Amino acid sequence: MDSELILQLLVPVALGIVAVIIFVVGDRLRPDSWRQSEDEAPGTLVIDLINTLFMAVAAFVVVICWQQYDNAHNHTIAESKALIDVYWAAHSMPEPEHQQVQKLVHDYTEQVVTVEWPEMDNEGRLSQSTQDTLDNLRDTVMAIQSPDSNVTDLRASAVAALEAVAQARADRAMDADLGMPGFLYTALWFTTVLLLFTAVLSGVSVNKRSLLMTALLGIVVGAAIVAIYGLDRPFSGGNIVPKDAFDLALSRYQHIT
Repeated sequence: MDSELILQLLVPVALGIVAVIIFVVGDRLRPDSWRQSEDEAPGTLVIDLINTLFMAVAAFVVVICWQQYDNAHNHTIAESKALIDVYWAAHSMPEPEHQQVQKLVHDYTEQVVTVEWPEMDNEGRLSQSTQDTLDNLRDTVMAIQSPDSNVTDLRASAVAALEAVAQARADRAMDADLGMPGFLYTALWFTTVLLLFTAVLSGVSVNKRSLLMTALLGIVVGAAIVAIYGLDRPFSGGNIVPKDAFDLALSRYQHIT
């Protein structure tokens, strides 16, 4: 079984166990004045505040993570579209520029898919060898000289598209190293701990029903935290940005050729 999947299963279960332990130990340590005669104690202002605070922090973190994920995906789409534009421009160029430019565009796109995606996942950075291929491509396009105005226009179109590729790649480099600020995770874990103590603070008696509800609370909170961590870094972790935009570009090259 994949280690990432094991982690996603263990964290909710572990928090469920922790919630039960806190509840049982807290029941033994809390003063008698905190105990309630019924299974369900009336909600207090403090407990309601804890629940609201946790939901607010979790929602805020999820929104930020999802925005980062969505922006990263949009950057890959912009990069792949610009690469297709370069390939199209090279399609009408004379030889040997036609074949040279198209080959380099194809090589760069393939390296992004096969080399750079795993490196972003494992190292949180882009591949230097892939950057070298892009630099070689730009040098090749910049070196094209022709008295033919059509070739000059195609070269200008390719240069403009390559500038868009470089910009989108720079954005992707920032996305690969982007993570949630530490203080937000501190707030998330602080409110999580407070939430796990709500059963103790509410004065609910320890019985089968309350133990089950407390365990379920821990599992739900753990699952939410796993989902948040999965969204944290767009190109690493359990929920990475797909490389479908570059796969589509490789498919388009075959049709253009």
